[in-house]
Amino acid sequence: MIIFKRLEAYPHKKKMKIYTLDQITNELVGKVGTANRDVFEFEFQIELVGRAIKQIRKERKLTQEQLGKLVGVQKSQISRLENNANNVTLGTWLRILKALKAKVTLQVLLPNLNVRIGKQQK
Repeated sequence: MIIFKRLEAYPHKKKMKIYTLDQITNELVGKVGTANRDVFEFEFQIELVGRAIKQIRKERKLTQEQLGKLVGVQKSQISRLENNANNVTLGTWLRILKALKAKVTLQVLLPNLNVRIGKQQK
């Protein structure tokens, strides 16, 4: 993806400089490996999972309330998860994904430890 940024207020007088999405992200958020970039990437991934849960819930023709009852949480918690999933416990995540019949694998990599939770696909 290419983003255009005007060099001055009168674009017809000058050519526009071209920036890639990576260049813009590096400038605004921080370079890969920095603390700000890591937080940004994590929050973005969580947001994508929340959107995916909403899409799957709708495909299965479930309301937020119905999914909440399947999982044992309030409708408001399903809404928060779909729109801003940062404040949801891992247990709630797993119950929601199980209710939506998702295959879940969680891998934790620490020095001298590699833990995988969930069934591996063959």
